[in-house]
Amino acid sequence: MADSKTEFKQIIANAVNAFIKQKGIDAEEVKAESIVVQAAPNPEMGDLGSPMFAFAKSFRMAPPQIAAGVAELAGDCSLGKILAVGPYVNIKLDKAGAASPILAAVAAQGENYGSFNNEGKKPLDGRRVMIEFSSPNTNKPLHLGHVRNDALGESVSRILRKAGAEVCKVDLINNRGVHICKSMLAYKWFHEEKGDTPESLGMKGDHFVGQCYVEFDQWLKGKKDDPASVPHPEAAEQAEEMLVKWEAGDPEVRALWQKMNDWTFNGVKETYERTGISFDKYYFESDTYLKGKDEILKGLEKGVFFKAEDGSVRIDVTDVVGKGKDEDNHEKVLLRKDGTSVYITQDIGTAISRHGDWAFNQLVYVVASEQNYHFKILFHILQKLGFDWAEKLYHLSYGLVNLPSGRMKSREGTVVDADDLVDSLHADALEAIKERGRDSEVGDADDVAEKVALGALHYYMLQATPIKDMLFNPAESLSFNGNTGPYLQYMGARINSILGKAKEAGIKMETSDEAVALLKAEEEWELIKQLGDFPSVVEKAAENLDPSVVAAFVYDTAKLFSKFYQQCSIINAGDPVLAGARLYLADCTLQVIKNAMQLVLVPYLEKM
Repeated sequence: MADSKTEFKQIIANAVNAFIKQKGIDAEEVKAESIVVQAAPNPEMGDLGSPMFAFAKSFRMAPPQIAAGVAELAGDCSLGKILAVGPYVNIKLDKAGAASPILAAVAAQGENYGSFNNEGKKPLDGRRVMIEFSSPNTNKPLHLGHVRNDALGESVSRILRKAGAEVCKVDLINNRGVHICKSMLAYKWFHEEKGDTPESLGMKGDHFVGQCYVEFDQWLKGKKDDPASVPHPEAAEQAEEMLVKWEAGDPEVRALWQKMNDWTFNGVKETYERTGISFDKYYFESDTYLKGKDEILKGLEKGVFFKAEDGSVRIDVTDVVGKGKDEDNHEKVLLRKDGTSVYITQDIGTAISRHGDWAFNQLVYVVASEQNYHFKILFHILQKLGFDWAEKLYHLSYGLVNLPSGRMKSREGTVVDADDLVDSLHADALEAIKERGRDSEVGDADDVAEKVALGALHYYMLQATPIKDMLFNPAESLSFNGNTGPYLQYMGARINSILGKAKEAGIKMETSDEAVALLKAEEEWELIKQLGDFPSVVEKAAENLDPSVVAAFVYDTAKLFSKFYQQCSIINAGDPVLAGARLYLADCTLQVIKNAMQLVLVPYLEKM
């Protein structure tokens, strides 16, 4: 409906301007691009509607009065029948005239459908967006929380690219710090002498290093389930001492650090490859943690920051935190009294370096809501330092994700590893395929089960708005009914099967305007309108950085197709031209569903 919306906006703008002139209203000319157009809530009221609330104050009239006058001046047109419905000016589109351009656009653009707005342009063309996500620690494997982070980052990146933006995906690897030293010490104490390696133990490298991290915590606190185990509080101090040696460049410590970092990073990259996550560039904290100090000292000279009585360098953040709160929160330390950097100093330097590496005009950080305060301060500081691109920094804050069993804690070993979760979903999906007797029909059942598992996991993570905390229910995510990834995969496979059977029956696709004009049933029209909305859905999801908009759209599209197919037979249509037009509609629907599924990381399956 892209072209219809554009034309309807112009019709309304012309009618509003005529209304202004007719009533002698002192108001500026209304431009078509300022007119709001939305889907009418009820087909009986029309297909599109434009609210008149925005004009009420300046016109000094009630919206229904304005709507009645504008509708009368607009009159009926080739686009359809215009009518006033309360405070709205609605239009009942001429189905034949509106349907053909929508289906033609889908057919012509194929995989690119959804990228172009009403004016035939990519809405984010010219925007350069760097997006940071995942950011794992090299002392443990990726876990359930990372799965949501990765899904959001990858999905948003695909949506932005679909809308025309140039995107650079980056991953900051947190590979230094006392937590890394804890895993290193556990390895030295419990594994080094035995010559244990991930290969010798048959483990992924990140899982082995994660086990070491748990072992350190058990050594520090004593094992909860072992009465003979005693705490070793001195272990915490030993980890701090190792970090000092690492920062001093101790050869032995650095060699062990590099070996264990490689184990973990290689394991994490295997998980990325399995789950369809990729990056254009990796940054390592070991390379970036000292950056930013020079910028802070420059800011100190310019008076952006100040030196406190204890010798530390700080910034007043009252403008960020607001007045009336704890005064200790009104100052943020940027350099300690001994001149060493803090975490936010590193982020300042990294952001500046990134802009130098790839001149973005927007940088998006995909990080959990626990870090909301941190990013408010970071963005404030970069703006104070005078970087114009700092105004385009954005924190894509997302809620926590837990299992029904409760919150996860990595050092206690209660975290659900991403690999184990996908393995479990894979096994359950394979069992479901075999129970339905489909293992011999789907081709490679193991490959299909893997794609069903990934579709289930990713879609579940993306169907909710990012900011909401969520409870991940594995069994619910795998359901082939309802709002799930497997349901979408099933519908895609079903449409593909329908197309194949129709062609086997000798039905030829009919794409002419005359054929499309036969698609008059309400179920056909609602589906066509839905397909026409996909470009605006992509644009909205890109502007809001919200994949749930696409997830809701593709689910609704699948439901509308099911309703269409129940009421509008293709093979038994009676009229071969009508059958061909319906086949055309089914083919276009499959294309749009595939395009949308790709944006929310749900693999398409030809058979299921």
